[in-house]
Amino acid sequence: MKVTQLTVFLENRSGRLAEVAGLLGREGINIRGFSTTEAAEYGIVRLIVTDPVRARDLLHAAGFTTHFSQVICVRVPDEPGGLAKVLGELAATGASIDYLYSISFQNICFAVRDIDRAIELLKDKVALLTDEEVRAL
Repeated sequence: MKVTQLTVFLENRSGRLAEVAGLLGREGINIRGFSTTEAAEYGIVRLIVTDPVRARDLLHAAGFTTHFSQVICVRVPDEPGGLAKVLGELAATGASIDYLYSISFQNICFAVRDIDRAIELLKDKVALLTDEEVRAL
């Protein structure tokens, strides 16, 4: 139920994000979801891609610094209050969300401090997606 997220650290200058997306696209790696944050001198891009190991290798070869981490992806009911329901279930476990982002119409990824505990507590309450299911979206 853990999904591999690839984080890329970028200098905060024009075109760096386009370089990452272009490199992956030219090599046939599809970006299923992403999130960006920035600071004065650098940016952080979190990616869910179809082939994370190959993406990391390609980015390393191109001089980018990367990191793998694990997130939880859940299917959010496509109805008013759907996100609130999922967030409520997570809050009821006592889990603290570090960040979240949408990866497709009804699926979101969470980074939490204790991923194994969160998975155990959520597995019967929300539709957790496997790494393979996320890649096939």
